[in-house]
Amino acid sequence: MVVSIRGFTLQEDSGMTPCRCKVTFYTSASGGCLLLRGRVSVNGSSIVLPRRFRKRYYNGTGSMTSEILMRGLWHLLGTQLLPGEANVAYRYRSIRRMLRLRCKTKNGSHIMQGLTHQSCVQELKRKVEELTGIPCDVQKIMVGYPPSSLDLRNGDAHLKDYPIKSGDTLIVEEEKNKPKSQAHPAVTKAPCLEASPMLARRVVPADNSCLFTSVYYVVEGGVYDTACVPEMRGLIAQIVSSDPAAYSEAVLGKSNEEYCSWIKRDDTWGGAIEVSILSKFYQCEICVVDTQTVRVDRFGEDAGYHKRVLLIYDGIHYDPLQKQTLGSDAPPQTIFSTTDDVILAQALELADEARRKRQFTDVNRFALRCMVCQTGLVGQKEAREHAKETGHTNFGEV
Repeated sequence: MVVSIRGFTLQEDSGMTPCRCKVTFYTSASGGCLLLRGRVSVNGSSIVLPRRFRKRYYNGTGSMTSEILMRGLWHLLGTQLLPGEANVAYRYRSIRRMLRLRCKTKNGSHIMQGLTHQSCVQELKRKVEELTGIPCDVQKIMVGYPPSSLDLRNGDAHLKDYPIKSGDTLIVEEEKNKPKSQAHPAVTKAPCLEASPMLARRVVPADNSCLFTSVYYVVEGGVYDTACVPEMRGLIAQIVSSDPAAYSEAVLGKSNEEYCSWIKRDDTWGGAIEVSILSKFYQCEICVVDTQTVRVDRFGEDAGYHKRVLLIYDGIHYDPLQKQTLGSDAPPQTIFSTTDDVILAQALELADEARRKRQFTDVNRFALRCMVCQTGLVGQKEAREHAKETGHTNFGEV
């Protein structure tokens, strides 16, 4: 059976071979595990799929939505197919080794596609130059936690010989003072002292969604994007609604259905429940450092995660923590190893300094005013009771 996709033109590749590839994909319509066995062939503007795939992923009408198909193939091939794109050729024999990589610079991050473990260093450098504009001969590429530089001198070396794996983020800097290639070795100069990277707060807006903005910032390696908030709120609502037994009224403080509607509103705050859900979703330990108590709450501590991110909380507001060298153009480090206890100690030092400067809000004693009916309130408990009685959720600190 042939599944046609209107608006997409694919060109058969002479190097196409039978493949076995397993990927996980999720869409708004369906989600699951896609396992392709045997030959995936291309015929004109149509794709011939194995019976196992057709049997499992067609919907009740006997057809497959193009969204599910394209999302699945996007993840499988490591390349997004764009409407109207013509003459797109894929070498299926390299599908198993397709690397999913992200390239990050001080100006932002990019998705890097088309590389495998058989690709050479020079191909990697050309990809980086295409995405970032940084010339090949002045690139400094780092990977891992903490980031370590890759030796890029041998352009013919294969990526399989480097500590690069699918899902990694490559941190790229431009070595502005790097000398051009010389016939004779340059005289080595005495090393100069460099400033050490420091852990610091990255302030985000106090717009009722600071938790979601902060979590997105740290898990994405320093990407600030307030447009992520509706998506993250919707994600939490979807996870909660899919497991009403685990997320019952006793846990949520309101019915499952009521909570899902509530969390999707842009005037509601996130807290411990949402941090716990996001820790599981992103498969990383989220540490929240409290500036009033100088305590760290570690969400996902016993889950065996390898990555750790840090937030600082003053009683009503969350900010992300990042490690950055003062005056450096290098992108900040926001993801750390769960074995790095030094970073936790540094986070607690920041919290203690904020406590000494009284940079926190005592949620049990602070004065509030309901901005809807102008009622005066004291502390979080009264505000919560007022919200339950009246439905008012817009409060301002007096």
